[in-house]
Amino acid sequence: MSSPWIAIGFAVFMWWFCTGIVLLLDNLPRTTFRWSLFLSSALGVAALFGLAHTASQDTLAGAYCAFTCALLVWGWHELTFLTGWITGPRRTALPPGVEGWARFRAAVGAILWHELAILAVGALIVAMTWGQINQVGTLTFVLLWVMRVSAKLNLFLGVRNLSEEFLPQHLAYMASYFRRRPMNALLPWSVIGGIAWVTVLVVGLQTPGASPAAVVGTVLVATLLVMAVVEHLLLVLPLPSTALWRWAMRRQASRPVAPLPGALPAALSEGLSDGPPLIPAR
Repeated sequence: MSSPWIAIGFAVFMWWFCTGIVLLLDNLPRTTFRWSLFLSSALGVAALFGLAHTASQDTLAGAYCAFTCALLVWGWHELTFLTGWITGPRRTALPPGVEGWARFRAAVGAILWHELAILAVGALIVAMTWGQINQVGTLTFVLLWVMRVSAKLNLFLGVRNLSEEFLPQHLAYMASYFRRRPMNALLPWSVIGGIAWVTVLVVGLQTPGASPAAVVGTVLVATLLVMAVVEHLLLVLPLPSTALWRWAMRRQASRPVAPLPGALPAALSEGLSDGPPLIPAR
C-alpha cells in the first residue's frame, strides 16, 4: 500500500466509483430518495468521526481512511444537492433576458444553501483536524470544494460542454443558469491554477524524511487534483465523458429544454452536450 502507483489507482477508482454511486442513487425513483439520504447521512456522519479519529495517525491506513472519509462526506453533500433536498432559495429557471449582476445573484440563489452547508462542514473538518499530523482528509475536502466552485463559475460564464445529462429532471431548471460558449476567460486560469497546485504537491514529495504515509497522502490528493483538472478541460474539449458513468445513469424521461443563454446555433452545438460530471467526484 506504500507504492505511489497503488495510491494513484485507488484515487482514480474512488473518483470514478463514488461519482457513479451518487449518479445511480439520484437516478432511482424519487420514492427512494428518503432512504438514500438517510443512509448517505449516516455514512457522512460516520466519515466525520473517521476524519477526527485518523487526524493524529501518521500511518498508511490513516492516509487512505482520511481520503476515503473526505470523499464520503463530499458525496453526501452532492447527493443532498442532486436529490433537491438542499439547493437554494431559488427553485425556478432564470427568466429570459436576465444578464449581468442580476443573473449572478439569481444563480447564487439557486445553490446558496448547498454552498453554505459545504462551508459549514468544511469549517468543522478543519477544526477537528487543526494542528494534527494527518491533513489528507482536510486537503481532499478543500480541494473538492475549490475545484467544484471553479467548475460552477465556468459553467456560469460559458463553456462548450454543459453536462445537462447529469441533471435530474427535478433540477432541469439549473441548466438555465449555464451558458454555452466555446471558452471563457476564467477556464485557462482554472487549469493553470490546478496544474500549479499539482506541481506544488509533487515538489513536496521530495521533502527529506517524509514518512510513507505523508507521501501516499500527497499522491492521493495530487491524483484527485489531476482528475479535477481533466474535468475542467473536458468542459471545452469535444470529448464525451458520460460513457464513464453510463452504468450509473438511466435515461430521464424526455422533456423540453429551453434554449440556454448564449447557446450556439443547433448545427454547431449538435453532439456537444457530453461533458464532465458536476462532482470532482462527484
